[in-house]
Amino acid sequence: MTHRVHPYIFRIGQTRTWKSRWFAKKKFKQYLLEDTTIRELLEKNLRSAHIEALEIERFPHTVHVIIKTARPGILIGRGGEGAEKLKEDVQKSITKIWKRFSIAPEKREVKITIEEVRAPEAHASVAAQMIVEDIEKRLPFRRVMKQALEKISAAKDVKGVKIVLKGRLDGAEMARYEWLKKGRIPLQTLRADVDYAEKTCYTAYGTIGVKVWIYKGEVFEKEVGSRK
Repeated sequence: MTHRVHPYIFRIGQTRTWKSRWFAKKKFKQYLLEDTTIRELLEKNLRSAHIEALEIERFPHTVHVIIKTARPGILIGRGGEGAEKLKEDVQKSITKIWKRFSIAPEKREVKITIEEVRAPEAHASVAAQMIVEDIEKRLPFRRVMKQALEKISAAKDVKGVKIVLKGRLDGAEMARYEWLKKGRIPLQTLRADVDYAEKTCYTAYGTIGVKVWIYKGEVFEKEVGSRK
């Protein structure tokens, strides 16, 4: 059997950093469940907003959720109503978690920051979501893959793209595996900036898995100060 590793976790500390930034000895279990619940809630409710990343930071009296999206206007809403609704939903989900442990919920403020993503085609998560939307509209999967490949490869700084679809494509009786690739995808090079995402497409004849790899070149550490 082959040994596979997630491209993101493989590069933690090299070209990537943690998506949850906090540390707790006593309440690690509760905080981890909070993070998982918040991510599931936002990914479900904001499926059409083209979320690139969800980052969570914790402070003594604050939970800071950073949402990076290609469509910030949808999230913010008119007069900031959308952002306030998200804040309330996150606060309710956190309260429910602490009730499950029969512990009084901590008094913490939920802060939500919405950041706009530039060049959304160059981000694997957004690109995968675009493919999912096109397939759910019943467009031919080969056309969707080719158009996505050309659109992503035309973006600035993109040096390689790979797209994989797996499932009952076009409603076939037997599931199959289709892929397209353009450029280089060096998965074993730690300094290679490889963005990866996987999404699930829900169709009338079953689910289809979508995976996207985007290679943006190699990252080298900048020299700090002068040599002595």
